[in-house]
Amino acid sequence: MAVKVDQDLCTGCGLCPQVCPEVFEMGDDGYAHVIKGAKQSLSCVDEAVDQCPVGAITK
Repeated sequence: MAVKVDQDLCTGCGLCPQVCPEVFEMGDDGYAHVIKGAKQSLSCVDEAVDQCPVGAITK
């Protein structure tokens, strides 16, 4: 399972790092990114996928 944030869809709302800070962070570009080496099997990833308002997170 590879979690990805579609940078073309991401609006930079910051919800995913709030929901799952172990996996997502906001980059200097103002958009969400997956933290390299993060444990992507955490249950909060599913929550972030479900809560993303633009559907930018996939796994």
